[in-house]
Amino acid sequence: MGGAVSAGEDNDDLIDNLKEAQYIRTESVEQAFRAIDRGDYYLEGYRDNAYKDLAWKHGNIHLSAPCIYSEVMEALKLQPGLSFLNLGSGTGYLSTMVGLILGPFGINHGIELHSDVVEYAKEKLESFIKYSDSFDKFEFCEPAFVVGNCLEIASDSHQYDRIYCGAGVQKDHENYMKILLKVGGILVMPIEDQLTQILRTGQNTWESKNILAVSFAPLVQPNRNDNGKHDTVGLPPCAVRNLQDLARIYIRRTLRNFINEEMKAKGIAQKAPPKRKRRRCRRRRINTYVFVVTNHTYTGTPDVKATAKSMHQLTAEGQILSVTSCKSFSHESQRGSTYRLPVS
Repeated sequence: MGGAVSAGEDNDDLIDNLKEAQYIRTESVEQAFRAIDRGDYYLEGYRDNAYKDLAWKHGNIHLSAPCIYSEVMEALKLQPGLSFLNLGSGTGYLSTMVGLILGPFGINHGIELHSDVVEYAKEKLESFIKYSDSFDKFEFCEPAFVVGNCLEIASDSHQYDRIYCGAGVQKDHENYMKILLKVGGILVMPIEDQLTQILRTGQNTWESKNILAVSFAPLVQPNRNDNGKHDTVGLPPCAVRNLQDLARIYIRRTLRNFINEEMKAKGIAQKAPPKRKRRRCRRRRINTYVFVVTNHTYTGTPDVKATAKSMHQLTAEGQILSVTSCKSFSHESQRGSTYRLPVS
């Protein structure tokens, strides 16, 4: 899936394209996308493809297309302090962006089938915290990842305000997913090739809305153990922050506010990334043109200059009654030479 927007030269350029195409519509989602460089989640040697609107897969590592993640982030309607569960958390790219919006008092959990991918996600998370310039600009809800099949979550697990499933959900498992959601919560998942937003309006009532046509690999069915039963997966605990964590959060917040106020007082503003001129792709058009004249139809194909000259002559003589549409056209052998015909 993907290809809905043009490729970017870097992460900011990609986000500009997603905004222009209305995939990213809110400021908080835009800030999260700009803060996390998509290229950092690619393996060395594959980063050239990071800023294309395409999905990427290498072994067990997988990233959905940027347009898909954009729609997911917008559909989740994230707010500070909410709890979030990512079913099929993969590289942790989405969970990390979500954590920037949830803030320090949210809950951010992910469950991933493959242990090597969980290790990869933890490495990328550690790298973001240690080395990213964006980390100090946000109050972050750090994701916690566990290994397991999301269809084997223990029945007594807590519920969440927001849930995303990154694999195709069969109708048989739809109610299973809904049970994990709090009343008033939002679940986003692909069902029958439609990315669907589900709002839990009551204990047994729901509202669903299709967001986007998608194509996801289906959820992996759980294996049974020797006793013929499924092994249940325990999710991370929803622990209350200790005093040390709270002190660290408020110290960082105080320092951040102090620096921001000092920069404002000195008239120092954060520089926005420079805008690049967009390169428009020249589209090929079929070189056959039909024009309505008084008594006959004139068709011109091989020589664009001759066609243009003939049509201007016919127009001057008043032989053209109407031209229903007028589009610029160019001959493939003469790129850059464009001719326009008058419209009556």
